[in-house]
Amino acid sequence: MQVRWIPEQSGYANSYIFGTILVDAGVMPMAIQPFRDEIKTIVLTHCHFDHTARVKEIAHMCKARIAIHKNDARGLVDDTLSLSLHFGARSPGIAPDIILDDGDIVGELQVLHTPGHTPGSICLFSKRDRMLISGDTVFSDGCFGRYDFPGGSRMELARSIDQLSLLDVEGLYPGHGEPVEHGGSRHIAAAQELIKSGYG
Repeated sequence: MQVRWIPEQSGYANSYIFGTILVDAGVMPMAIQPFRDEIKTIVLTHCHFDHTARVKEIAHMCKARIAIHKNDARGLVDDTLSLSLHFGARSPGIAPDIILDDGDIVGELQVLHTPGHTPGSICLFSKRDRMLISGDTVFSDGCFGRYDFPGGSRMELARSIDQLSLLDVEGLYPGHGEPVEHGGSRHIAAAQELIKSGYG
């Protein structure tokens, strides 16, 4: 299945459409409007404001349900956890419709709990398509997300990247930067080596 990339705007995160699922909701609603009738579920990779800023508006526009990992659900109403004050804003102030856990299936995507950037960070994996939507856990430049925000942990992030390194990933679709359609496992391996080296 094709992944549709909606690039990050003004420092907010990338969004992706995969089937009836929208992943992350920091982009402006007008970028999603052409696909409003397709989207049934919005999956948030974590609670940071750059990934959740427009979730209330987009969910209303699409009549979609909102899903987030149980460990990050509070971040949708907590300005400290969401980092919304860094953006001169407030957290979305909305309750999720679906609470996710490791191993859950949403549409055709498997939820992988990958804490470290936040306690409830997730990636979404399609084994059939060898495709990983990685949020802010790993990026396509061989780097990884920050772990110095509230709830972050370098040790947990390193373990999460080790977990991702076991997957056969071709397409890698990160929360920031450009996705890659080939060689995703190499980018994950580079992030694994980088965090083990003590960088960051």
